[in-house]
Amino acid sequence: QLQLVESGGGLVQPGGSLRLSCAASGFTLDYYGIGWFRQAPGKEREGVSCISRSGGSTNYADSVKGRFTISRDNAKNTVYLQMNSLKPEDTAVYYCARQTRSWVVGCSTSPRNYDYWGQGTQVTVSS
Repeated sequence: QLQLVESGGGLVQPGGSLRLSCAASGFTLDYYGIGWFRQAPGKEREGVSCISRSGGSTNYADSVKGRFTISRDNAKNTVYLQMNSLKPEDTAVYYCARQTRSWVVGCSTSPRNYDYWGQGTQVTVSS
C-alpha cells in the first residue's frame, strides 16, 4: 500500500527551526521526485519545494529561498524539509507528495504534477 507520512510539525517561535520528514512506503522512492506543499486557512495549496529523484535538482518558492532546505535519503525512504528562520506567515499544514511521473530528471512545485499525498503536519509559528 502506497503511503506518505509526514512528521515533525509543531509550534515554534518566530526565528526558530523545524525539520519535517516524509516517510515513503509501498513504492520505490528513488524513482520519483517529491514535493513539499503547504496550505494555510482560507488559502490555496502552494508549492514550497521539490527534489528530483536523484536529489540533484531542487526548487524552492521565492518565499522560502535561503531559509528552507529540502533533502532526501533514498536508503531510508525519507525526504526532509529543514525550515530555519521561521516566520508567522509560514504557519500552515505541510504536505509531501509524490510526483506523478517516474524517472523525471527535474521536479516541479505545481500541485497538479503530483498524485499521492500525505495527510499533512501542522506547523504553527507564533510567539
